[in-house]
Amino acid sequence: MKAGIIGGTGKMGQLFVPVFERAGYDVLVSGRSTKLTNTDLAKTCNIVIVSVPIRDTVRVIGEIASLLQEDQLLCDFTSLKTGPVAAMLESKASVIGLHPMFGPTVSSISGQTIVVCPARTTDVALKKLTGIFVREGAVCTIATPEEHDRMMAVVQGLTHYVTICMADSIRRLGIDIRKTEEFMSPVYQIELSLVGRLLSQDPDLYADILQENPYVPEVIEACRAAAGDLAGIVKSGNADAFRDFFARDTRHLGAYCERGQELTDTLIECMVKK
Repeated sequence: MKAGIIGGTGKMGQLFVPVFERAGYDVLVSGRSTKLTNTDLAKTCNIVIVSVPIRDTVRVIGEIASLLQEDQLLCDFTSLKTGPVAAMLESKASVIGLHPMFGPTVSSISGQTIVVCPARTTDVALKKLTGIFVREGAVCTIATPEEHDRMMAVVQGLTHYVTICMADSIRRLGIDIRKTEEFMSPVYQIELSLVGRLLSQDPDLYADILQENPYVPEVIEACRAAAGDLAGIVKSGNADAFRDFFARDTRHLGAYCERGQELTDTLIECMVKK
């Protein structure tokens, strides 16, 4: 059995090479510096996975789609699913969209989540593929491409939008980050670490996540509306209005408020011990 990872010379592709090897596959990779081409993988591999930047995914799928046959499985590792899955369905192959919900810097996929979007496949083939990840300790979440993209608009889009806004607010204020360390609270340290983590990575990835997902604009609009309402309440000095605003969100998050407290307490304790 052969598994081919198009773009497999990249960090995400390299993370999954040993995963498929341990499952008994001979893993082939293609990239800009390899002798093997995308066409080679499409013609010879039982499983073909496209692992390229979001903006290139549909194009690359289009280049190989006509080469695939019904006994092959075509997948992708993209952060968006609607467009790539539709492009993969133009082939004759079985189609399952995949989205690893983690970056390539993790040491293994154990304990990590992979969203799985079965589009054209059998239960047996789906179970076989997810079994590869589950045996490695990963958790598979089944979703439709549309459900995935709507959820990613919040899980990724909203998160990254707010994080980038925090970074830009600090820049606009002319704040010296090193000076703030003298006044560092644990929560601020956590927030600033998330900012630093995002800004240390490839801006094109975050541009694609925010600009290519069709459901992100409505999420950003909700965020801007919330920020505007909160700004008005803060400016008014009305404590009752603030409590009402705060309480609505507390009720909506429900039990996760307590869970969040527990998780961050654990994180803070680990930071202090270091």
